[in-house]
Amino acid sequence: MPQTDLTWNTTLLYPSPDSPELEADLGSFERLAADFRNSYFEKTASLDNAALLAAIREYETLQTRMSKPFCYAHLLFADNSGNETFRALSQRCSELGSRLSQQLLFFDLELMELDDERFESFRAFPEASPYLHFLEGMRKFRPHTLKENEERLLTRKDLTGVRAFTKLFDELSASFTYKMELDGEQRDFTGEELLSLLHHTSPDVRFRAMTLFLERHGENGIVYNSVFNNMALDHGQEMELRNYSTPIQPTNIGNEIPDEAVEHLMCVTEANYGLAQEYFRIKAGMLKMDKLRNCDIYAPVAEAERNYTFEEAQSLVVDSYQEYSPEFGGIVDAFFTDRRVDVLPRTGKSGGAFAMGISPDTPPYLLLNFTGTLRDLATIAHEAGHGLHFVISQKQTMLNYHAPLPLAETASVFGEMLLTRRLLDNEKDPVVRRSLLCAKIEDIIATTFRQTVLTRFELRLHNERTEGLLSNDRIAEIWLEENGKLYGDSVEMIPAYRWGWSYISHFIHSRFYCYSYTFAELLVLALFQKYREEGDSFKPGYHALLESGGALSPADTAHLAGIDITDSGFWQKGYDVLASLIEELKLIA
Repeated sequence: MPQTDLTWNTTLLYPSPDSPELEADLGSFERLAADFRNSYFEKTASLDNAALLAAIREYETLQTRMSKPFCYAHLLFADNSGNETFRALSQRCSELGSRLSQQLLFFDLELMELDDERFESFRAFPEASPYLHFLEGMRKFRPHTLKENEERLLTRKDLTGVRAFTKLFDELSASFTYKMELDGEQRDFTGEELLSLLHHTSPDVRFRAMTLFLERHGENGIVYNSVFNNMALDHGQEMELRNYSTPIQPTNIGNEIPDEAVEHLMCVTEANYGLAQEYFRIKAGMLKMDKLRNCDIYAPVAEAERNYTFEEAQSLVVDSYQEYSPEFGGIVDAFFTDRRVDVLPRTGKSGGAFAMGISPDTPPYLLLNFTGTLRDLATIAHEAGHGLHFVISQKQTMLNYHAPLPLAETASVFGEMLLTRRLLDNEKDPVVRRSLLCAKIEDIIATTFRQTVLTRFELRLHNERTEGLLSNDRIAEIWLEENGKLYGDSVEMIPAYRWGWSYISHFIHSRFYCYSYTFAELLVLALFQKYREEGDSFKPGYHALLESGGALSPADTAHLAGIDITDSGFWQKGYDVLASLIEELKLIA
């Protein structure tokens, strides 16, 4: 594949950031929002069922139209946050989005405030059924919603508050470059390239790479401290205004999972930390080390870890999905043939990886930072799974398009399992099989145990911020304490890890998102076990799960695939699968 094909083709959305098509769309929204407000403000409760349904559909059409240019601006900014044109467009869309939110906010509030008798009448209206879950989810926030003028003020201040701090976090993190000696040569690295060296065979390289990456964040500790403190302070003040009892409560309401169920999920996970510690001790033995440092967790167990070209990685991922289903294989392959993937790391590009689902009638995009490691191979399978989910759920309309957070990681983690199983089934060399097993076990540890560590840290950060400003030393103490519960005496944390909290974007972009990974990983382990037991008869239920998007609750969606997430022993079953993988590794090691 030519180098030019490794960047995404955003002209599928708009010809350019200064195109007339983009300007026409952006220039039309304030008038459309004003017209909508004039038609329905303070009238929603008096509409008959047919008129109310028409208003909801009109609102949905407006949301669909706005999603395309706003997502286009985000893609350009993620591609190169240092480009002044892209930055200007991103800021323009952010400010426009704030104004539109203020104009349209009334409709959410009036739907929320419909009295129960009126809502029950609409519920009985046959054509309303596609929108009932959306409305029910919205109405759960009734006890925590303010009057319209107050809500508009909160939306308005976010532009110079949390959104501004989020943008600062993104721009600062994307601007870093690093110099480090490797193989006798001083070289420039991006953050993603540096983190990929945690898979290097040399313990010294791993230590220096992780230390350099984290200490660079520490050098900017004043900024990161301000970002984290202000994000937590803002949330705390809003919690007080809205009468929430815990910082995580609004996320749980949105996810349709009771606080007690989330706490149970995390407690079961913490009760199984011993599995991770057992694995770390096994790996230390394989690496002939007395004890792992946390920069060694992803070290290759073979003398030379295989490096993949992007063409090899792409082929392996597409074939894994193709083997499960030709439909799935075709959807994943289209991301690459249509050039809806941006592949390589570079300065100014967002770190990590993401999939962006735009709307039911617009193709999704993937961002990668591929460096050739086995972990990068898994990341492609992961993001392709997200993209697949976005495509299959395009059967839904906009208000039901996006899966709820607890299920948002289902297709991505399932895709990783498909890739791992294909690699293991086709690999005869025991040394390579050992590497593959280690990679899968480490992935499960990262997406269950580590995500619970992150959630516990985030909860403590928000709770302690209500008592006053947190110093970087105190944030580091909380961070190291929560990580220490996972590692026990099996892993030594390097000194620079005190800054390990500072680069994790989920804390900034999606508050309390991280437990969704734990939920999804354990759900997928159960789903994949069913697939291996049932074969083709499993596939229709899984397809229905993906197709449902956000049209059902997490429990009802999982039920489509034959999974009962209310089963008291459900979460432990996932850790039993992890225990069996560790036993399989013991036999090889």
